[in-house]
Amino acid sequence: MSLPDFIGRHRGFFSGWLARAILAALAVLPLAAYPAGAGNRMAGHPSPYLAQHAADPVQWREWGGAALEEGRRANRLVLVSIGYFACHWCHVMQRETWADVEAARLINTHFVAVKVDKELNAALDGALQAFSKRTRGVAGWPLNVFLTPEGYPLFAMTYAPRAEFLRIAEGLAERWGREAPSLAALARQAAEAAPRRTIADLPRAFRTVAMAEADTLRGGFQETAKFPMVPQLQALFDIRSRDRDPKLDEFLRLTLEQMRAGGLRDHVAGGFFRYTVDPDWHEPHFEKMLYDNAQLAELYLRAAEEMREPAYRHVGLETLDFMLAEMGLERGRAAAGFVASLSALDGQGREGGAYLWDREGLRRLLSEQDFALARRLWALDRAAVFEAGYLPLEHRAPSATERAQLRRMLGQLREARRPRIIPRDEKVLAGWNGLALAALAAAAHADARYRREADALYAYVSRRLWDGRRLLKGWSAGKPLSGAELADYAYVAYGVERYAAATGRADAREMGRALVREAWRRFHDGRQFRMEEAAVAGMLRGPQADPWEDGPTPAPAEMLTWVTGRLGDRALAGQARQAARQARQTASGNPFWRASMARPSRH
Repeated sequence: MSLPDFIGRHRGFFSGWLARAILAALAVLPLAAYPAGAGNRMAGHPSPYLAQHAADPVQWREWGGAALEEGRRANRLVLVSIGYFACHWCHVMQRETWADVEAARLINTHFVAVKVDKELNAALDGALQAFSKRTRGVAGWPLNVFLTPEGYPLFAMTYAPRAEFLRIAEGLAERWGREAPSLAALARQAAEAAPRRTIADLPRAFRTVAMAEADTLRGGFQETAKFPMVPQLQALFDIRSRDRDPKLDEFLRLTLEQMRAGGLRDHVAGGFFRYTVDPDWHEPHFEKMLYDNAQLAELYLRAAEEMREPAYRHVGLETLDFMLAEMGLERGRAAAGFVASLSALDGQGREGGAYLWDREGLRRLLSEQDFALARRLWALDRAAVFEAGYLPLEHRAPSATERAQLRRMLGQLREARRPRIIPRDEKVLAGWNGLALAALAAAAHADARYRREADALYAYVSRRLWDGRRLLKGWSAGKPLSGAELADYAYVAYGVERYAAATGRADAREMGRALVREAWRRFHDGRQFRMEEAAVAGMLRGPQADPWEDGPTPAPAEMLTWVTGRLGDRALAGQARQAARQARQTASGNPFWRASMARPSRH
């Protein structure tokens, strides 16, 4: 039975019963005392995201076999709640629900509660995001998935207000108490549902779907929220280099312009936000992620060269400058690596508060002439979209004279903004620093400063993250993080290979070869890739995260196979070509999420 047929046959489980659970006036369940000694275990965790949940009354555990074993002993569902430090809605759900005593009492009594930093458990997050998308049609963070004690996903939900979450959790607990065997069987059956049909002619299918999703009026993809979608844009640049299609060229230019000129980019201090909630690129969600900025810097530098557009080179270099100034663990330098993210909330807990300005504050800061220009360009006469004020964003194009005036004004705002507090997730993650190394390597020929910073980051990666045999996941709070995944090896190998190509350093090339050899040994079983090492894979039952599927970052299996071919190990290069060829022949699902596999330069 196909997965769509399966879901259709059991639609009563996936939607109808949940609606009844939400709407029914459920009796309050008896709240038995929770086992002694089973308290919240997040205190002192090196992950800032997990540590911030240490004061929650919910008795959080870390993901692992012990949590599932506890669920099996007590015959309780396991609530896996996934988020990350910079996530706005994760903060909202913590404030509304996880910090609430009544909600915690319900959770602690009827579930085993697991809190996960998605940046440390990317494979788990990928698998559960796919489950949510398949069964609910949505994915994102915070993601809350209820697992059976065996480890099979049963039900997923993203952010929900406190009252809604309580109704759903009560309904699940009540039904599990009555029908645990049948629900467990249904979860197992859903996990074993047949995959979708394979994709014929993947490059053509990707191009067709990508251009169907393209917003040719406003740039980007789809017509709701707008994300950078760098893997898809890189694939379309590959296609453009082989097929000079004016419509494709026009779409790429439009998208680059919208991301550059709109609210996705911080026009005061540089860098890109995670996404905009509107289709016109005006209203960002304010978290800034290292992986977005590293990929976008590299993309704009490529676009500047291939499209012969100096403005794109400026954006790429400015993004690197932002990374160095604001995301270096040692600010202004890459020598100790880059931190994971900057929070969407400011030091006072206001969404976007560090980036927004009230009208009177701008009037006091700027001269009368400058304020008049700001009022015209930034639409200060309209009501502010954000509670904390206005985002400096051009609602109409300035003249050449106004542009020079605007640069000076933005410099004033940048200085005035320096005292504002933007909390940072100071985990230094290996994979994302690999992407940052690739971006610095792309700029190494442009200015000696970027070459020096690339040298410094390479030194950090090669000495602090890699011991010649094993890659660390990263560092946080002065502690090494273990559990590096396929993506970490692939992205670090990519960054090291790009650095070796840019600098000609033989030691970097040899490090790249050692990395890919270890990655193949740890994550490939002779037939297929897995996202985690065998020793930690398998706790989550059912379909796992797909290593050939793109997310906000490129598909790790595709990146590893491409880098392997670039590094000149003949035996592994042949194995990589075979693995990539087999993956393309058996690829299924939506071609849009197979962009990296579809890139002509990778065939």
